[in-house]
Amino acid sequence: MFLSVALLILIQSAPVVPVTVTSRSPGVEVHEFSDAELSCEFRTETDKNPRIEWKKIDKDVSFVYYDGSFVGSFQGRAEIKGATVRLRRVTQTDAGKYRCEVSAPQDTVTLGETNVTLTVLVPPHTPSCDVPSSALTGSLVQLRCRDRHSIPAAVYTWYKDNSALPILQANATYTINENTGVLTFQKVSRADTGQYHCEARNGVGPGKSCLGTRMQIDDLNVAAVVSGVVLLALLLFLCAFGGFYAHRHGLFSRHRGRSFWIPQCHGAAHISSQNLHRTEHTQNSGYSHPPKEPQDFKHTQSFML
Repeated sequence: MFLSVALLILIQSAPVVPVTVTSRSPGVEVHEFSDAELSCEFRTETDKNPRIEWKKIDKDVSFVYYDGSFVGSFQGRAEIKGATVRLRRVTQTDAGKYRCEVSAPQDTVTLGETNVTLTVLVPPHTPSCDVPSSALTGSLVQLRCRDRHSIPAAVYTWYKDNSALPILQANATYTINENTGVLTFQKVSRADTGQYHCEARNGVGPGKSCLGTRMQIDDLNVAAVVSGVVLLALLLFLCAFGGFYAHRHGLFSRHRGRSFWIPQCHGAAHISSQNLHRTEHTQNSGYSHPPKEPQDFKHTQSFML
C-alpha cells in the first residue's frame, strides 16, 4: 500500500515538458538574389501532429505559411521541411522579422513561438557625387557623395587626382566624414584645385565610384568688383539726374482740358474744350469758316485730361 502511494506521488510530480520552439539562427544575413533558410525547431509533450504557421511581422502581420501552404508572394519560391522554411532568390522586400508558431492542442502548454530576423545584403551602387566646378579662395566648400541603396550603409573615400585623401592628416585643410560622404574645406585655396571623385564600400561587393569632376579655385578679382560697384553707382546717378532734369523743364507736365463727344451722322467726333474756345474767338472776330459736310469733318487736335 505504501509503495503504491509513493509511486503515484512520483508520477504526479514528474516534470511536464510543454511545447518548445527554438531557432538555430535567430539572425540570418544573405546576399540579394540568394537563398535564405529560416530555422525553426520544436518539441511537443504528446501532440505528434502540431499546427505550424509562419508570419512576417511588419507594420502589419501577414501570413507566410498557413494551413499547410505558402501564401501570397511566397507561393512557388519557398519550401518547408519540418518547421524550417527556405526562401529562394530573396530581395530587399523579403527582409524583416519572421515568426514561427507551433500549436499543440493536446499539450499542457499549447503554443510556442520563435522569431527570426532576415537581413538582405546589397552591394554598393554607383554613388551620386556633388562637386562644384569652381569656387573662390577663402570660401567654404562642401563636396557630397551618397549611395542610398547599399545594405549595410556604405562608407566613403574621397580621391583627388586619383589619390586617396587621408581621413586623419596633420595640418589638413579639409575634413572627411566617411559615414555621410561629406568632404568639407573651411577655406579653399588654389592648391585645392583638382579632379575629385569618391568611392562607396560596404564589404558586401566591390566598391563603386562616381565620375571625376574638376574643381577650379580662383582668387577674388577685387579690381573687377570695385569697377562694377563704381559703374553701378554712376548709372544710378545718371538716371536720377535725368529724371530731375526732365521734371525741372516740364517734360512730365500735361495740358489740362475737357473733352466732349459730339454725335455726327456717321459716328462721333471728339472735340476738346480748347477747340471750342478757339471757335468762340473766331466767331467774335467776325470771321466764319465755310460750312463743312459731316463726312468732311476731321479730328485735328485734342488734349485729354
